Amino acid sequence: MSIVKDMSLAPAGRRKIQWVRDFMPALSQIEARFEKEQPFKGLRVAVSVHLEAKTANLGYVLSRGGAQVYLTGSNPLSTQDDVAAGLASMGVETFGIHGASAQEYEEHLMETLKCHPHIVIDDGGDLIDLLGGKCKEYADCLIGGCEETTTGILRLKAREKEGILPCPMMAVNDAKAKHYYDNKYGTGQSAWDGIMYTTNLVVAGKTVVVAGYGWCGKGVAMRAAGMGANVIVTEIDPFKALDATMNGFRVMPMDEAAPLGDVFVTVTGCKDVIVGRHFEKMKNNALLANAGHFDCEVAVAELQAMAKESALRRDNIVGYTLPDGRTLNVLAEGRLVNLAAGNGHPAEIMDMSFAVQALAAEWLTKQTGLEKKVYAIPESIDDEIGRAKLAALRLAIDTLTPDQEAYLNSWSTEG
Repeated sequence: MSIVKDMSLAPAGRRKIQWVRDFMPALSQIEARFEKEQPFKGLRVAVSVHLEAKTANLGYVLSRGGAQVYLTGSNPLSTQDDVAAGLASMGVETFGIHGASAQEYEEHLMETLKCHPHIVIDDGGDLIDLLGGKCKEYADCLIGGCEETTTGILRLKAREKEGILPCPMMAVNDAKAKHYYDNKYGTGQSAWDGIMYTTNLVVAGKTVVVAGYGWCGKGVAMRAAGMGANVIVTEIDPFKALDATMNGFRVMPMDEAAPLGDVFVTVTGCKDVIVGRHFEKMKNNALLANAGHFDCEVAVAELQAMAKESALRRDNIVGYTLPDGRTLNVLAEGRLVNLAAGNGHPAEIMDMSFAVQALAAEWLTKQTGLEKKVYAIPESIDDEIGRAKLAALRLAIDTLTPDQEAYLNSWSTEG
């Protein structure tokens, strides 16, 4: 039985879902095949990804492939109540309410797992964490799972190293169709969509500090520069720092960047990236946003302890006034700004990421004897998605001739 805020919101949710379906052609091609082949017939799939329209479409596509789908969110602030109701009305068991407490959020995750899933699709590792701990009794039917994020994969690999991974897991984030496309272009656009909509301020002319220059950081920095910002990058990896420098960005430690920035965007997947000693140096009215994963990159609790007062300044912006009179503005409570204060990645971007999820889940159903390890996405899946997306965009590429293939696969340098 679904747990949503208000089923009367279902018509509005279905409209949102239908809108994104019209702009997710790769997933539509997969859905058409799934309907014919029914690869998930008789299987239960538990999904924990941000509960908004694109995720709803993934859940619906899996259900069309024969799965019994049980879907919840991966962050209570990104859950959209109308979408949750709309998806529930489309036959997918849905558990999620916007703004749920930490206890309610965990209860929704546990409700999702009570189905004893065969496959899990995770975003950040919450389902796997429960299945490896307090919900072990629900893991008895597990075939395997798929993980959406960089942070989640790091946690899975740590579990694998300690021998406590509850099932084989597919590293969806590491697929080319995911990190080349979603992390760079999706995060780059959606993070700034969320920041600009929430603040109603201009980007041009501001100094933007981007913490982390992985694929997500590249996208955030690129879009900031494209809108006229002066971009500073902070990093711990020397080669990523060099890459940022070669792309024209200033590189320095956060201690040096703190007094310079007007806008700070964290995209590291780590904790305590911006902390008390940085808050002490920042400009009045600096904006602090997170586009990484969990709400620990900006140490909001430490800022709260330093502040003499705090107040809601706009929807999704809390201002923390320090004893010297400076106010620092935290967006979306330090949670993912693109989802908690925006609509998430564009539909065309999530089309590819969720195509990886769907095909990786299907791949798991065809395997036997997999070890409890983290597996790379097969190149054939990436290739299928890339070609489907090119076809949808009416683009064509060259193909190697047999002679060219033989040349590339030969040790000989002769033609």
